[in-house]
Amino acid sequence: MYKLALFFIFSVLYGITSSFVVSNDTTQEPSTIKRRAFNTKHVIILVIDGPRWSETFGDTSCSNVPRMGKEMLHDGVLFTNFRNNGTTETNSGHTAIVTGVYDKVSNNGKEIPKNPSMFQYYLKASQSDRNEAWIVSSKGKLEILGNCKDKKWWNTYMPYTYCGPNGNSAEYVGDKLTFARVKEVIDLHTPNLMLINLLEADVRGHENKWDEYLKAIKNCDTYAYELWNYIQDNPEMKNSTTLFITNDHGRHLDGRRTGFVNHGDGCEGCRHISLLAIGPDFKKDAIVSNEGELIDLSKTISHLLGFDMPTTKGRILTELF
Repeated sequence: MYKLALFFIFSVLYGITSSFVVSNDTTQEPSTIKRRAFNTKHVIILVIDGPRWSETFGDTSCSNVPRMGKEMLHDGVLFTNFRNNGTTETNSGHTAIVTGVYDKVSNNGKEIPKNPSMFQYYLKASQSDRNEAWIVSSKGKLEILGNCKDKKWWNTYMPYTYCGPNGNSAEYVGDKLTFARVKEVIDLHTPNLMLINLLEADVRGHENKWDEYLKAIKNCDTYAYELWNYIQDNPEMKNSTTLFITNDHGRHLDGRRTGFVNHGDGCEGCRHISLLAIGPDFKKDAIVSNEGELIDLSKTISHLLGFDMPTTKGRILTELF
């Protein structure tokens, strides 16, 4: 982690701040997949729910994320100033990822986003089978990400979802079961677009169990490493898959309200998150101090996969290329 440690030293010295209803609605404007300009054919977004930056890459030793910080970083790009600049709750954070818009969505799983998602845009543009787009989540309430309120898109071009065994409910399932489902989806469908949510770090934080919170981050680090290796073992996905690893929100800083136990406001601890991106079209062993944010992910993904996403408010993360 010599390179990452040096980055933080120079930062200080020089002041770097840095459902399942589907329709082919012909009333919508036509959209087609553009000719691919990249090697990427599959994109997976892994959301590690709710760790603070200070317990992930903010610790230059990367003691809680050794796989990502000491091994996977060499294959990709780390954004050290990545942020959630919207509502720092689970459903709103994930909504920002998939729609490219900061939308204050109820966190109880009973309100769907206002705007169409990258899954809907991709499925419409490619006219692909729904099996090419998946949401696999440890939190049942994230099934909301499969649909939207926009009348032109509601109940159309919806991805498949596995958000716990009972779908949209208060029930949470363990990340071990979720990860097994992820591998099953990859084996059966080799999806072109997929979002994964792992909840353990967030849950242990809310339980006010510091040691278990740190252990949960380490577990998620292991899952990230195993996921990348699993992709490399798949002949169809190897060398053609881009993996984004990020968070939906952070947590309060020590001394702010309840500290690491909760989140939800605009403090630096809640807003400052991480992004590690690895793929065949990206730089390797690179650290970026420019600000990026959650709404930039869908715009970047649409650029990689060659479809239009006009409602996103984000930018293409050009620093990756």
